[in-house]
Amino acid sequence: MLILSCSSKLQLLEATLRRRLPETLQVHGAVKTINCGNPAAQEVLVDSWPDFKAVLTRPRKEVALDGSDFYTNMYAAYYRDLGAYRALLSSAVNWNQAFCIHGLRDGLYEASRDIANTKGVKLEVFRYFTYFHPDPNTLPEIQLDPAVRLSTLDVSHLDLMNEMWPYGGNKYSKRFLERLIRHFPSFCLLDSAGHLLSWTVSDPYGAMGRSVTMPEHRGRGYNGVLNNLIAKRLHALGYPSYGHVAVDNYPMQRLQERQSFQRQPNLCHFILHNAALHRTPTLTPSPAPGKAPA
Repeated sequence: MLILSCSSKLQLLEATLRRRLPETLQVHGAVKTINCGNPAAQEVLVDSWPDFKAVLTRPRKEVALDGSDFYTNMYAAYYRDLGAYRALLSSAVNWNQAFCIHGLRDGLYEASRDIANTKGVKLEVFRYFTYFHPDPNTLPEIQLDPAVRLSTLDVSHLDLMNEMWPYGGNKYSKRFLERLIRHFPSFCLLDSAGHLLSWTVSDPYGAMGRSVTMPEHRGRGYNGVLNNLIAKRLHALGYPSYGHVAVDNYPMQRLQERQSFQRQPNLCHFILHNAALHRTPTLTPSPAPGKAPA
């Protein structure tokens, strides 16, 4: 196991992962974010260098102090050799913490399951469709409703976002959302009084998402507007434009398809390890009245 800390190696890794898109989406996004200043304080591990067969990104030890916070204790995985990944997974992770691993590769869940069984760790797995746009420059120009104003998110929006996000509502999600607002691209639509109508914010993996429209303003195309804008913004910053959609979120799936996003053949797995250490939050959205998943 090697931790890549040399900037030239990290730049080379980013370029290599980019050539293997879209199967490397999450890990590529994490490495690019590290190369752009590392606001999420992550690090990269490989089984070997330069001929690596497995890559894992994880939070640095100084930020992964709370063993119950799997919003922070988030890993992204990519591998060409499942055996190399299994070896990396068994040695590179603090299995006494609650943490989450996500990625697009077949075998991701089975690797976690087998190691977890030997350690007595409970798992929960959630599966999402991943949508990727090959060229966001082809998305049409947006014509905004004159009754709304386009802006970006700031911390004054945090409490409402945390309340309305189906995966939020707790101190860990609030801290996570604040990091996203401060460090990653976002857009929102405001009414004439400056109240939030709809919003979206990206993450340390370059993924679109965390999108919510207030219940009374749904059905007006606001998600489509923001999806278009955040895809173009991430593309302009050098990220591939992609996001995850719940398998039962049919309106968002139809939106992605209307905007020519391509559904990837493999499901994205979000695998929670030791989730019992902290039972709130959950990655399974259970919307209160008026809430809806992104």
